[in-house]
Amino acid sequence: MESIHRFSHRLLLPVPLLALKSNSFSPLVHSRTPISKLPSLDHKPSPFAHGYVTRRGYESPPPYALLVRRAGWLLGIGDKKQKQALPEIVKAGDPVLHEPAQLVKAEEIASDRVQKIIDDMVKAMRMGPGVGLAAPQIGVPLQIIVLEDTKEYISYAPKEELIAQDRRQFDLLVIVNPKLKKKGNKSALFFEGCLSVDGYRAVVERHLGVEVTGLDRFGQPIKVDATGWQARILQHECDHLDGTLYVDKMVPRTFRTAENLRLPLANGVPELGVRKLS
Repeated sequence: MESIHRFSHRLLLPVPLLALKSNSFSPLVHSRTPISKLPSLDHKPSPFAHGYVTRRGYESPPPYALLVRRAGWLLGIGDKKQKQALPEIVKAGDPVLHEPAQLVKAEEIASDRVQKIIDDMVKAMRMGPGVGLAAPQIGVPLQIIVLEDTKEYISYAPKEELIAQDRRQFDLLVIVNPKLKKKGNKSALFFEGCLSVDGYRAVVERHLGVEVTGLDRFGQPIKVDATGWQARILQHECDHLDGTLYVDKMVPRTFRTAENLRLPLANGVPELGVRKLS
């Protein structure tokens, strides 16, 4: 999130919920094709390749200032992190964002390649800073997500916003091959954003509760029961693994630039907040 308009997935100065009616995501992205499927290359691989190269060839990471501007999907983080190379962000339209990601074989989770991918995902998420990231967002078409919401991040959000979004701190979660099950009969409508559709936001209706099962980074079974904002993060990241962006699920007539988040919703658009599913 960004200062005033650097929301969330753009985290600089806190903005009142009532003024913005928003929160947004921002995973970091990069599109790659397996090296084994490409002819010989003269380019030097990027440190984030992990057996993949970009479909456009290798490119230098974007300027750090640009990455800070595009950071995570919270509101209110103001401290810039130490400069560090991060994957390039792939924009909407790139096939890696619109195709289902591949399952990770259980026996490969402990491999150096997969562990390096996970490490880079966590690093990129925290450097955003953000609260969630899916592997396709750094160009790796594998079913891996990482997420965390720290005490520091939460401290920048207004209290009324934390209550409205049912947002609470949780430690780092790494989930490989996640399977998401929606729970309950309530949903929540809030603004979301994504670095792959940078500069825009839209309201997305999400289930208020979910259950996610999968494997942790050590290949052990993991189960997460989540509600509120954590449930929203999980749904957003799992959507990426299905090749779905938030704009594919947005409430009609809520799509807008980040600069226009202060403007009221159109007539007939449901109010932000929690409601019972019909």
